[in-house]
Amino acid sequence: MKPVEIKPNIYWVGAIDWGVRDFHGYVTPNGTTYNNYLIADDQITLVDCVKDDFAKYTIESIQNIVDPGKIENVVINHIEPDHAGSLAPIMELAPKATIYITAKGKAGLDRYMDTSGWRFRVVKTGDTLHTGNKTLTFLNTPMLHWPDSMMTYIEEDGLLISQDAFGQHYATAGRFDDEFLTCCSVAELEDAVLDYYANILMPFGSLIKGKIAEIEKLGLKIDMIAPDHGVIWRSDPGKVLNMYLDMANGKAREGVVIIYDTMWKSTALMAQPLMQGIRDENMEVKVIKLRATPMSIAVKEFWKYRGCLLGTPTLNNIMYPSVADFLTHLRGLRPKNRIVGAFGSYGWGGGAVKEAYGEFDRMGLEKVEPGVEIKYRPSLEDEQSCYAFGKAFAKEVRKYHRKF
Repeated sequence: MKPVEIKPNIYWVGAIDWGVRDFHGYVTPNGTTYNNYLIADDQITLVDCVKDDFAKYTIESIQNIVDPGKIENVVINHIEPDHAGSLAPIMELAPKATIYITAKGKAGLDRYMDTSGWRFRVVKTGDTLHTGNKTLTFLNTPMLHWPDSMMTYIEEDGLLISQDAFGQHYATAGRFDDEFLTCCSVAELEDAVLDYYANILMPFGSLIKGKIAEIEKLGLKIDMIAPDHGVIWRSDPGKVLNMYLDMANGKAREGVVIIYDTMWKSTALMAQPLMQGIRDENMEVKVIKLRATPMSIAVKEFWKYRGCLLGTPTLNNIMYPSVADFLTHLRGLRPKNRIVGAFGSYGWGGGAVKEAYGEFDRMGLEKVEPGVEIKYRPSLEDEQSCYAFGKAFAKEVRKYHRKF
């Protein structure tokens, strides 16, 4: 892979992972990129590394610009292995380089690697590094999305290197947003941003709003945003900033996603009249079957819509395992500003719908109760009850949506 100059004397030297389909449990049907950046200034400076499997490629890209032994500074914005995994081979080539990192980053890196003999400078928000013609300012962003996280701003170029924030898991031959849009649609790019946010950054909405406000307060002029995954925002960096503010504020479509699983098709049969009831209230609705859909896509669709109906059969008096797994995963993401309900079927004893509402309580979500629970397969009367609940739920979603 060849380096790409993104600003004068600043180069993308990362790697494209076309084949990855599972990113710590997050399905990546479009692959991803591991972005890092070389500043060819008086002091050669590398910002971030790549996943260890791709060390060869970033080193080759650096060699196309400069002897890696001349690297004087390495900035590590985030220590997760997809960003810092190739640090050891980089340091073998540049053993005298100083590593710029947060205090928590240093503590974490010491647990990941043998850092003995490496030089460190621990930095905090407002600290700077002058490389000659460029000034790097560091901005601590703890819990976006790890405790060690920070961003690096290059004043002379209006360049924000934002580590995991503002990224997407998308492998493309083009490095920039405008290049992406020559072959794909705006909707695809927006969907990739939403997918990434929903599965990784959903719990941190208030922190995101605070950090964007801090950037504005510092008066940082941002001409380009270069994340560590996906495209670099060259043509319109304000677009992704506005998207993040909308998502952090809980923006959603006025619609409903029905997320369910089924054992002997009874719960699946209930989903149909529920869907029709929602549609007959002139509301958008989407239906997703768990076990036929990757978890990360189900999470994204949950986050996309204001309302969600969750369907689960009862197995041994509790929720069906795939549905329980989904709710456990969702609870860890701490969703807000969503309204939910539940439905399901049972044989000799119920319990799953009640348990689902208990999980909604634990997450602090708005609820429409009591839901619908039927025995064995739905009768015509049961289907009518489902249809009525779908209509009623859609009305509650519309009222709730108007609050935002």
